[in-house]
Amino acid sequence: MDTAYPWPPDQTFWTGTFPDHTTGRTTPFLFKGIIPATAAGPDDVLTGFEAIRRAHAAGTDIKAHARVYVGEDRRDDLLPQALTASSWDGGVDTFVPWMQHLAGAERFSLVINNLETVSPALAAGLGTFLKTLIDGWGLPLGGAEQVAFAGNYAGTAFGIHEGYEDAFLVHLGPNAKNFYCWPAEQYEKLTGGKEPTYGDYRALLEEAEHFLLEPGDALFLPRRVFHVGTQDTFSVSVAMPLYTYTYAQILQSRIIPDVLADLAGDGPDDPLNEPSAMADTAAGPGAVADRLAGVGRELLTVAADRVRGAARRHAEQRWATLLSNGGWELVEGDLSRQEAADAFDPEQVTPGASIRVIAPYQVTALLDDDSHQVLLRGHQPGIALDGAGLDRDTVTALNRGDTLVLPDNAELLTAVRALGATGGLHLIPRPSDLKDADA
Repeated sequence: MDTAYPWPPDQTFWTGTFPDHTTGRTTPFLFKGIIPATAAGPDDVLTGFEAIRRAHAAGTDIKAHARVYVGEDRRDDLLPQALTASSWDGGVDTFVPWMQHLAGAERFSLVINNLETVSPALAAGLGTFLKTLIDGWGLPLGGAEQVAFAGNYAGTAFGIHEGYEDAFLVHLGPNAKNFYCWPAEQYEKLTGGKEPTYGDYRALLEEAEHFLLEPGDALFLPRRVFHVGTQDTFSVSVAMPLYTYTYAQILQSRIIPDVLADLAGDGPDDPLNEPSAMADTAAGPGAVADRLAGVGRELLTVAADRVRGAARRHAEQRWATLLSNGGWELVEGDLSRQEAADAFDPEQVTPGASIRVIAPYQVTALLDDDSHQVLLRGHQPGIALDGAGLDRDTVTALNRGDTLVLPDNAELLTAVRALGATGGLHLIPRPSDLKDADA
């Protein structure tokens, strides 16, 4: 009999059940039936693919993209047809023959990155799982992503390969999938290295830990575990990698460049911008190197004193941004966000209209910043908490999922119009405005 897990997972699950079953979050474990069908289903993935096709038809540049594979071959030549062919007009039952005809093959796989940006249903449904993960385990500093694998492929197109982030693989069905895992040490002994294995790897499967994924299951897949999926019938899985970027990567890409940019000097009269001296040809390049090294040491000494403040500002911004975006990584070209922003009509923000925050997003604020700037869905609308009519009680109610009827408060109405531009609010016009629109 399978264990029944609470939905959404509670604190006890993340602090007790989860680490106990995964050897302190280091070994794979299959949590059977933990994701209800109401939270995520295969049709939600197909709806996301339809959104990608819709964006392609409109010439809209988006982050989410699809890839088509036949066997282990990536078939970019088939992608234009997949994006432009007439729709399959239905669910899984019609999608499968549609893809088989398009691919010219019985077996295929479709991989979609950043699915959370084209499927509001999955952003919310799996976002419920992600929120409890963040509250119970912690916040991945790069956020999380959804990567869908849909098909009836005999084996994952990437072969037996290594994962570099902790991840959950959520299986949506409708049919089952076989999944095989090898610890890195075992895989290296079996194959002599860390390179992916393609082709016929049936002998390796006999040495693997096997999991049978059924609809609603979630497999915890720790980093550095080699894995592959196989199946005979069509199914859909969604991987949720947790991007725990290295501290060195964050420092190198964001914080250190900001600090060094501040040391570049302020205009031609700043001593830091004093031109280099004409180099004495008799002394050669050694004197130039010595001078550069001396100035460099001075700059780095000053920079080191400023790193803490820059790191604090960056961490506060990253923290508020990720939480406001429901834990999903913030990317340019979020189609769902843009469509939600376009659907929000600021002229209908009037007393008596209602608003609610679109799940799983949250209103957060940079509280250590003097301006207390508010963020929603990762974007700053240019308003402040406890200012312009937006107080903490209102934010708490919105983040709780309440639907708020707007009062006759000009400052709050202005703030709501700004919040709506982020794509994080759903607006319900007052009945009289709806009648006027119908007329």
